Amino acid sequence: MGLGKRILRHPAVQHVLGRVAAAYLRLVQVTNRFEVHAAGVAPGGVDGWMDARLPLIAGMWHGQHIMMPFMRRPGDRVATIISKNPDGNINTIALERLGVRVIRASGARGRSRASDTRAKGGAEGFRAMLRALKAGESVAFSADVPKVSRRCDAGILTLARFSGRPIVPAAVVTSRHLRFKSWDRACLGLPFGRGAVVLGEPVYVARDCEGEAFEALRRHVEAEMNRVHARAYALVGRADRAALYREAPEVTGSVPAGDLA
Repeated sequence: MGLGKRILRHPAVQHVLGRVAAAYLRLVQVTNRFEVHAAGVAPGGVDGWMDARLPLIAGMWHGQHIMMPFMRRPGDRVATIISKNPDGNINTIALERLGVRVIRASGARGRSRASDTRAKGGAEGFRAMLRALKAGESVAFSADVPKVSRRCDAGILTLARFSGRPIVPAAVVTSRHLRFKSWDRACLGLPFGRGAVVLGEPVYVARDCEGEAFEALRRHVEAEMNRVHARAYALVGRADRAALYREAPEVTGSVPAGDLA
C-alpha cells in the first residue's frame, strides 16, 4: 500500500475528510434552488405522496449516489449500505452526519432468488436491509450492475420482492456539477445553481414474480430510472451526459479525473 493510501486510511484523516464532505454537501444543498417532483402529483403534494409509500426503496444510479442525501426530508429515517472496505469510511462518516444510517456490509446482488443473492456474497447486507425496511426505515439502494453503468441489477428487485416495499426510482441533480471520469460517471454538485429531485412511479414486485415477468420488471425499473434522470436534468436545463456512457467500457485508473459539466 502506498504512502498516500495509508494516510487516507488513517482514522483521524478519514474523520476530518468525512466531516468536510458532509459540510460541503450541506453547502451545495442550501445554495441550490431545488424543485421536488413525484410521478403524477403536483409539487405541493409530494410530501403526502412519499408518506403514503414509506418505507420505500429509493433506487439510484451509482453515479448519482453522492447526491442522494438531498432527497431525505427532516425526520425521514433512511438507511443505506456501504462496503466494509476501509475506503468506505469517509462516505460513512459524511452520510451519518447528514442523517443517513449506514449499514456496513456486502452489497445485496442477485437474480430472482435469495440463494442467488447469497451466492453473490450479499446475504449479510440483504438481511440488514430487510430488517431496516421491516422497522420502518427507507433504504437507498444503488441499482447498477457492478462496474456497468446504468444497467439495473436484479438485486433491487429481489429486495422489493422479499420486503413487499416499493422501488421508487429517484434522481437528484444540480445544474452546476463536476462529472468524474469513473466507470459510473459519478456526479458531484456545485454550489449556487438550480437543483431537481425527481421520484418515479413506484414499482412493486410480487413474492411469486419469477422468470420472464421478473426480467420484464427489471427492464421497466431500468427504463424508469433513466426517465427520471432525463427529467431531472431537463428541469435544471442540462443534458444527462452520463447516459451517453451507458454502454461504455470501464475506465481504468486509480484517481479519476473530472470535468465541469
